[in-house]
Amino acid sequence: MSGPLVQATGRRKSSVARVRLYEGTGKFVVNGRSLEEYFPQPALQLRVLEPLKVTDLATAYDVHVQLQGGGFTGQSDALRLGIARAIVGVNSELRTTLKRKGLLTRDSRRVERKKYGLRKARRAPQFTKR
Repeated sequence: MSGPLVQATGRRKSSVARVRLYEGTGKFVVNGRSLEEYFPQPALQLRVLEPLKVTDLATAYDVHVQLQGGGFTGQSDALRLGIARAIVGVNSELRTTLKRKGLLTRDSRRVERKKYGLRKARRAPQFTKR
């Protein structure tokens, strides 16, 4: 295998996905494991594969990913953004297709910090009348 066609980064919450696309047959390697092994939930697999399905490139490239930080949701969304950015790196004409589906937008929402005197970020302690 020669060098990657393109490299891209996707982020979400505290997760970072470093994506490399290679010419290939649609093989997925996530942190040394297959996609089905790394994300056992079918909903997360569909979410990750969405940019490839929208552009009809599911079997055109091999995807190698290094994921770090966060949980399942953050990692899957970071991977989704990374794949979409990598596809645009290979073929910039697909940018409008991906943009219309909202696949190139970085979801900037973060966890709100806990405030003093509250149980969580906004949850107040239970009120007692007597």
